[in-house]
Amino acid sequence: MNKINVFLLIIAAIFLNGCEDVVAIDLKTDPPKLVIEASINWYKGTNGQEQTIKLTTTTNYYSDEIPKVSGATVFIKNSSNTTFDFIEIANTGVYACSNFKPIINEAYTLTITNSGNTYTATETLKPVASISEVIQNNEGGFTGNEIEIKTYFTDPVNESNYYLYQYSYSNQLKHNIYADEDTFFQGNEFFSISQNDDLKIGDEISVTHYGISKPYYNYVNVLISVAGNSAGGPFQSPPATVRGNVINTTNPDDYPLGYFSLSEADSKTYVIK
Repeated sequence: MNKINVFLLIIAAIFLNGCEDVVAIDLKTDPPKLVIEASINWYKGTNGQEQTIKLTTTTNYYSDEIPKVSGATVFIKNSSNTTFDFIEIANTGVYACSNFKPIINEAYTLTITNSGNTYTATETLKPVASISEVIQNNEGGFTGNEIEIKTYFTDPVNESNYYLYQYSYSNQLKHNIYADEDTFFQGNEFFSISQNDDLKIGDEISVTHYGISKPYYNYVNVLISVAGNSAGGPFQSPPATVRGNVINTTNPDDYPLGYFSLSEADSKTYVIK
């Protein structure tokens, strides 16, 4: 073996050995921020009284646990000043209410007090058009041989509406979500569409349409552009610093993450045939 080959073998051995080492990058850890998951969803056919709000904090990149926030005071008031208290479920960071009263186009104000800070947000409960039917197309996608699902509804006439569509699949963990506005189909029948090119017979799909406000529509689009159209959905903690509508009235510079939203929702389950 000549000297050049021996040299190359030594370099290769060093390189391969180095690939086995785990390099821990010393990432800067910012002070934790409060993360608020406050999506009040009123599903058609239910009374909407059972609602939850989840509080956590951000943590460092290498942590396997998301810190929960216990001991906070959480409540929502409507425009008539009726208070709906959310009580924590035994050290879980999840705060539950069993007597919430959802009213379409009613304004609600969320208030959270935690660690000497008070956080507030105001939002309106938006309606959603009922799902009329779910249709399967076996010649969908770019190739024309993919299974495609369309979920139809009729948009109300003479009003601006914003929608959030969510598709959950039994054959994968992630959800597909996207937001839409009715500018080009106002008052007409329209549809949401699945964005999964790996559907097969027997797979179960859960489709949910949410009525959302214009500010929440804008927030979701920014969130999707940052995170990509992948797992989780808009109701989980954001993957980056995307500011929502909740304000820290005690210290505005220490803003929380998350969004306070209220939606009427309609959901259907469909099995691929």
